[in-house]
Amino acid sequence: MAELRYNPLLRDWTMVASNRQHRPHMPKDTCPFCPGSGRVPDHYDVYKYDNDFPVLTPDPPEPDPVQTSLYRTAKSYGKCEVILYSPDHTKTLPELSVDHIVKLVDLWVERFAELEKDPRHQYVLIFENRGEECGVTMPHPHGQIYAYSKMPLKIKQELESCRLHHQETGKCLLCQMNDEEKNFEQRVIVENDHFLAYLPFFTDYPYGVFIVSKQHKTAITDFTADEKRSLAAILRDTTGAMDQLFEKLFPYMMVMHQRPVNGENVEDYYHFHIEFYTPLREKDKIKYYASSEMGAWAATNPQSVEETAPRLREAYRRFLQKEGRLPEGGGA
Repeated sequence: MAELRYNPLLRDWTMVASNRQHRPHMPKDTCPFCPGSGRVPDHYDVYKYDNDFPVLTPDPPEPDPVQTSLYRTAKSYGKCEVILYSPDHTKTLPELSVDHIVKLVDLWVERFAELEKDPRHQYVLIFENRGEECGVTMPHPHGQIYAYSKMPLKIKQELESCRLHHQETGKCLLCQMNDEEKNFEQRVIVENDHFLAYLPFFTDYPYGVFIVSKQHKTAITDFTADEKRSLAAILRDTTGAMDQLFEKLFPYMMVMHQRPVNGENVEDYYHFHIEFYTPLREKDKIKYYASSEMGAWAATNPQSVEETAPRLREAYRRFLQKEGRLPEGGGA
């Protein structure tokens, strides 16, 4: 079974994909994403791989005949891709060079540009799930891309908030957030020429970093070569800081928020950013997205970001020292 089912309570669509039940856990003696598996090229740096267990497909089957006037169904049209970050099975994002991550950024750009050509796609989501705490079954370094034929509810809400803020103030909401965080300083973790990484005032995760472009741009395809290199660098630095925080592989969900494709023009009020959803609140303690968060969408952060930002900045300093980019005892 593969279809979309309409939720009239939320005016949103649920994706149904029974084939996902059969996703394998990583075999002990082989990995389909490693060179030599026969599933990927024997030599690659980064690589696009069509998902073997997609939620959305370019040629979806007809929905089951269960639709009524209230309970609507639709074809699960779209595309699901896996983006392999490296041929090395044990590498993680902060262990890759900036030059290598630039190749990954270029592949993201290429795939976004290609997927937005399909007029049936409404939104292209680039994301990564990292760590068993986030449900990862294949530890080989990779992310994913979903091209949706229906606009996801959370993105729809965010776009509407940005539109209303621009209508009321004449300002871009994300531009104003950048200014607020730069002025306050204490929640900023990393900064380079073109991007800011900070724990925003309102985030619902103790280490829920946002990476936001300094220039008002709406999609990864808008960036210059220098901006793409800056994005690669800040992704490496931010995830490297996370790994130093508790001196272990730090689980996260990383989601790229960009303009819709094939929809209304949002250039005036929307702004490229990346959001991290981080389930650890301490080294061995999970920040669960539990009943209040899930049932009411009423977020609770167990720690203020003014408490956690200094810890993440200190972890960033340790990452720079580990890299040899900061002398012992030096400040970041």
